[in-house]
Amino acid sequence: MEKIAVVQDCTPPFAQDGKFHVRLTEGRFQNWRRLSTWPLIALFFGLVWVQVDGQPWLLFSFEQHRIILFGKALSWHDLPLLAGLMIVGASLLFFLAVAWGRVWCGFACPQSIWTWLFIRIEQLTEGRANVRARKDSQPMGLSRLLRRITKHGLWLLLATATAVTFTGYFVPVREILASAMHWDMSPALWGWLLIMAALTYANAGLVREKICLHACPYSRFQGVMFDQDTRTVSYDASRGEPRAQRRNAGADSGDCVDCGLCVQVCPTGIDIRDGLQAACIDCAACIDACDEVMDTLKRPRGLVRFASQAQLAGQPSPLRRPLLACYGAVLLGSITAVGWGFTGTTDLLVDIRRDRGSLFTQLDEHRVCNSYRIKVEGFAKGQSLIALAVQGPGEFELFGPARIDLAENNAVWLPYRVCGRDIAASRTRLLFSFEGQGVSASQETTFLTRAL
Repeated sequence: MEKIAVVQDCTPPFAQDGKFHVRLTEGRFQNWRRLSTWPLIALFFGLVWVQVDGQPWLLFSFEQHRIILFGKALSWHDLPLLAGLMIVGASLLFFLAVAWGRVWCGFACPQSIWTWLFIRIEQLTEGRANVRARKDSQPMGLSRLLRRITKHGLWLLLATATAVTFTGYFVPVREILASAMHWDMSPALWGWLLIMAALTYANAGLVREKICLHACPYSRFQGVMFDQDTRTVSYDASRGEPRAQRRNAGADSGDCVDCGLCVQVCPTGIDIRDGLQAACIDCAACIDACDEVMDTLKRPRGLVRFASQAQLAGQPSPLRRPLLACYGAVLLGSITAVGWGFTGTTDLLVDIRRDRGSLFTQLDEHRVCNSYRIKVEGFAKGQSLIALAVQGPGEFELFGPARIDLAENNAVWLPYRVCGRDIAASRTRLLFSFEGQGVSASQETTFLTRAL
């Protein structure tokens, strides 16, 4: 299958010293982008505060060795389920890429979302793109300096809020704020928050499009995933060429008036008229800008539009696409496998270890005792008391708490002793049984005697 070549030279046109100012535009695609990004922003900043029965609704707790996923507690033994969710996400990304190009990058990627937020702040404090570009060549005055300080202050404020919120999915956000207010936060947590805030500030405020081009791996292998029927943001050269400004247009001139708006609104600074490029994130800002120009000139929209190479060449799009069907099948299979995996999560996790101090203890001629350390972790909602019993081929007696209160001793190692009477074998298999409200678990271990 023929693949589409990707243009690698993506130097932003009309940029000075590698810096260019993005002009914000309005239009249907930008409205659709807001409909996708604002709910994602609200979820990111809001979910971290949601609690159910006093517990966070979504938390990856290293301290408690558990994952709370939408109110359901998972153990670290269920981590493959998170890997499965990542596979589902990757499959969805690949499916969308084959069908519509990098729409994820343009409409839902966190790097793009935060970059647009930082650009909005920049325009709010320093003015529109043309004003910022003009003032860059002028000496720095007091008013401009205050605006610049305000911009970076707001950037740092948003970066800090982002860092605190992101960390709140690993450490309860209320604990973070309480520790910060009392100045008793650990140095490790302070360091992590500073690093995350600095990365957010640098990525969205300073580096921006260079992340999409140089750091994001998807920009490099997108050409392998696209085919002739992949719809991406494209310029219809057959309609637009030859370019001519409106006052110089002739009878043979194309619809493109060479206004340059498609370049000015591009967040990665490329010229879509040069064809498919690795830096294009399919945000469709150039489509909205071009459509506005076409409306002004009373010409049909769609000079820049979502179109495949086949459509631009006048070829019909096939109804059946094997590559798209394969990615769709992988996506459905991944969703099915992960859904089935969530039905078998660990509700009760037990671990039994022999006391390393001694192999066994001889009490008298008939009785031998072994010492163990037992840990029980409960992940079922509302689980508290766990009953413990031991069984084996002979007469055994358990010394230690017969019931474990998970509210007090969850994930704590507890000492136990098992004594057997008249056990002839040197090694005997014992079965520890754990029973709770609607949950159960068991684990075998070895009982050693003097005959070893």
